[in-house]
Amino acid sequence: MLHPEELRNNGVVKYVRETTEGRETVETAAPQSTASSRDRVARSILDHGPSSAADLAERLCLTQAAVRRHLDALTAAGLVTSREQKVYGHRGRGRPARVFLLTDSGRSTFYQAYDQLAADALGFLAEAAGGGEKGREALAAFARARLARDAERYAGSLGECPDTEAKAQALAGALTADGYAATVRSAPLGEQLCQHHCPVAHIAEQFPQFCEAETELFSQLLGTHVQRLATIAHGDGVCTTFVPRAAPPPHQETSTTDDETAASGRNPA
Repeated sequence: MLHPEELRNNGVVKYVRETTEGRETVETAAPQSTASSRDRVARSILDHGPSSAADLAERLCLTQAAVRRHLDALTAAGLVTSREQKVYGHRGRGRPARVFLLTDSGRSTFYQAYDQLAADALGFLAEAAGGGEKGREALAAFARARLARDAERYAGSLGECPDTEAKAQALAGALTADGYAATVRSAPLGEQLCQHHCPVAHIAEQFPQFCEAETELFSQLLGTHVQRLATIAHGDGVCTTFVPRAAPPPHQETSTTDDETAASGRNPA
């Protein structure tokens, strides 16, 4: 069975061979086609969110058969799971394709070991502030202060974007540069800003103030009320934020003078 650590430490293969002096263990380099490809499959799911075998094959320039072998190994190790693909709008014939997403164990292989240290520090901060509501307020203040250092840079990325879609696309680009692997897709009444990776998911799982502060920041940057639909911290495959489109300006009727009406050749009656 594949061990989670093998995603990052898979350059050596050990085998035992018989010699005239007895048995000996020999180490050789692992075939890169297997080790590195499996790591690339897991990384691609992390960066792009729930993906079908066909999506992964196209993205990584592998055959679907090879991708499925890697997915089977990752699933057996408890690093990947699957579900039916969500269909938006009209659903065609046949069963929906299955998509694969990382489990908590799979995501944990990409997180740094200092997650627990950060969680302990934040817990201490909450208790030092008095616990209870005061502790939660202290954590919220810290989360906002942490994001404030990025707010000006993100605002600069939005620049003079003319509409909601352009603003969401610019914000997604800025978030991607910071490791959030963000994309935008159109929805009937607005845009969905999707973050396929969250560097602080394990922390946000214990301290929701980080998700709340991020939602507030998005609302400020985009100039509209946004709604958080899903978060990786709560067990969803992707952090999804709905950004409503700005309503078109109301139609304004303009009055014309008799001279203007006559000049236009229209009948004032």
